[in-house]
Amino acid sequence: MTNPTRTRRRFTPEQKVEAVELCLQEGLSRNAVAERLGLPTSSLARWVRQARIDRGQAGPCDQGLLSSDERAELNRLRKEVRELRREKDFFRLAAAHFANEQLPPRGFG
Repeated sequence: MTNPTRTRRRFTPEQKVEAVELCLQEGLSRNAVAERLGLPTSSLARWVRQARIDRGQAGPCDQGLLSSDERAELNRLRKEVRELRREKDFFRLAAAHFANEQLPPRGFG
């Protein structure tokens, strides 16, 4: 079970690049780099995997995964779709409201 008082560590983009380069350029193992820099091995493995995908060096099991640019575009498009759906719903409600105002009163009057 996780410790609720434990805070999540944040790493700067520069720290991530440095760690990835030690693995990819220097040929050091992820475990060695993680231990040297005090990083979780799982985080470093994720960064290295994403760097390989971004560089077009994805392995067979990484095929079909998104590059960082593609992921950013996907997130931007998802946000845009959410906004457009909200606008569409607003205009649908507004149109229904105004249509109801234009109808003659009901009954035998």
